Amino acid sequence: MPHYLFASTPLYGHVAPLIAAGRHLAAAGHAVTMLTGSRFEANVRGAGLGFAPLPGRADFDERELESYLPDRARYRGVALSQYQIQNTFIHPIPDQWRALRGLLDGGRFDAVATDHLFAGAVPLLVRPRGQRPPVFAFGIGPVAQLTRDAPPAGMAMQPLWGVAGRLRNRALNLLATRLVFRDTQQLARRLVHEASGAPLPAGFPFILDLSRLFDRLLQLGPREFEYPLTDFAPGLRFVGPLDTSAAASTRPLPPWWDALDDGRPIVHVTQGTLDNRDFSSLVQPALHGLAGFDGHVVVSTGGAPVDALGPLPANARAAEFLPYDRLLPRLSALVTNGGYGTTLLALRHGVPLVVAPGAEDKPEVAARVQYFGVGINLRTARPAPVRVAEAVRAVVGDSPYRRRARALGDAIGRYRPLEDIRREFEVAAALAQTGPA
Repeated sequence: MPHYLFASTPLYGHVAPLIAAGRHLAAAGHAVTMLTGSRFEANVRGAGLGFAPLPGRADFDERELESYLPDRARYRGVALSQYQIQNTFIHPIPDQWRALRGLLDGGRFDAVATDHLFAGAVPLLVRPRGQRPPVFAFGIGPVAQLTRDAPPAGMAMQPLWGVAGRLRNRALNLLATRLVFRDTQQLARRLVHEASGAPLPAGFPFILDLSRLFDRLLQLGPREFEYPLTDFAPGLRFVGPLDTSAAASTRPLPPWWDALDDGRPIVHVTQGTLDNRDFSSLVQPALHGLAGFDGHVVVSTGGAPVDALGPLPANARAAEFLPYDRLLPRLSALVTNGGYGTTLLALRHGVPLVVAPGAEDKPEVAARVQYFGVGINLRTARPAPVRVAEAVRAVVGDSPYRRRARALGDAIGRYRPLEDIRREFEVAAALAQTGPA
């Protein structure tokens, strides 16, 4: 029986897609062991996978920001981005690699697969191909690779081609790698050296260009939602988004659910499951701005108490969680802070978006929403109520945004991600039995 080792940074948006892929492989008769944060043990075992916990600094809980980002209030802008990247993805490298190496030394695996930001895989990736199993990555956010066609990921700037465009892009790439994120790169090199006992080879890629190093990058999104770059890594495969929403159907419907059946448009507002400590950034402005909207405004708090929203307008309903597999097909618009998975779930159903981008990769998601014309990018995490209302009115109905979202949804529907993922792993397992070609 083929056996695969999965490893994920303990962030829900990273872990959930890997569990979904692992569940499918396990159902097809493969064995999967997953290395991730201890809080996900029940989820992993419930999917029929073996579980191994990350140790030490690598085993943090994203719900408890003070435990791994205690000084975040001291930083702003680029400095905050560096602080978050270093504490979430770089400092855990030694503990990630220690756990990964222990599992590899203790058993035989036909392939290793991580999320695309699991930097603890770097000491494995620098080994010669004949001295390690194939190493895959799941792309769980917008493709982040240095390219001649666009500025670095994180700047949320769209591509620019031609001589002038490539000069601009080159300058910004140099600025990011040699100045802005120089300390992050040096920290990563030092930690990899300390963890593995060997320095990174000269010319080793920029740590934030990590996804180019994997033998395969299985991008969990459609090609149609990525910029038309000309220099993607050769190992990139667009397999399409995994639908992880069906599990929500096990939750009982809120008592007001049947009120949505009157034929009026439904707008859903969400800040996700993590950025839900301060609803004054997006949810409350949306509720205020849409108070006069002739339709339903439906809010999910992502587990936070509904009372935290304050009094609701007459046209609004709220619940901690909602069954997305039942809600999304009914939506006229989604107002979101730009999570990659939620955005793709909406687009799968042809739902146009209004995005008030939060932190991490959310500005990059919002930039793509704008580029492909499937919604409106508000360009701020704290929009004024009137801006939210104007944007919603622009995207609902038979709008150009709706038509383009439906076209993208049709494209997403043609992907078969689970089948393609299984095929990639089965090829890797077959090669492992015969040796590298």
